Amino acid sequence: MIRLLLLLFAGYGVVMSAIFARRGARPTAASPSDRGARAPIRKILIIGATGGTGRELVKQGLAQGYEVAAFVRDPAKLQTTHPQLQIVRGDVLDDAAVEAAVRGQDAVLSSLGHRRLFVPSRTQSEGTRNVIRAMETHGVRRFICETALGLGSSAGKLGLFATFFFLPVVLPIYFWDKSRQEKLVAESRLDWVLVRPGVLTNEAPRGTYCHGHDVGSYISTGRVSRADVADFMLRQLNEDTYLHAAPGIVW
Repeated sequence: MIRLLLLLFAGYGVVMSAIFARRGARPTAASPSDRGARAPIRKILIIGATGGTGRELVKQGLAQGYEVAAFVRDPAKLQTTHPQLQIVRGDVLDDAAVEAAVRGQDAVLSSLGHRRLFVPSRTQSEGTRNVIRAMETHGVRRFICETALGLGSSAGKLGLFATFFFLPVVLPIYFWDKSRQEKLVAESRLDWVLVRPGVLTNEAPRGTYCHGHDVGSYISTGRVSRADVADFMLRQLNEDTYLHAAPGIVW
């Protein structure tokens, strides 16, 4: 009986991984932008600025000299003040609020997420749809979006534990919507990069990490700090190495 249950559980994990592989983005290779020379990026909008990665994006973006607009539902949750920081209150599901926030920006970075893991939600996909629509309307091209290893072309690369337990048991609803989010980004006309981190931690940044299309393991679970993910995302603002691609990132 135990052996049968284990086989059924393993089969369920394989099926869910196959679903996430099919539903997530599967870019084959980075492709250059067709926009030619572009103006320097100075003004950036951060979606999900009160989350773990979002806070790091705000802090590091300001330290690097960007004019940062932080889009948040509750400004009280972002205890940061800076002459180049603008806090924009709004809900990512409010199309008009998102459009107003995107207008006048040079680029958008998204670390959108939520903690309602067991409740069906389209916050990530519908919120991202609003962001994409607003960017295309106002001619804002560069979009750096945080998703996760285990989706699309990286299915299974969060390791055995995540593939056969954590994703199919704890995060199936969350990843279902995140796979929709990836598809929307990949099908857009933007200059996008999907950043797929391993398991996120709050540890101090190391400054060195592995990134690329082959990052991740089918056996062990890769980790990376939110601070290092933010560093990598900000680098993508002015680099085209992973344009129209979905690099993974782990330590």
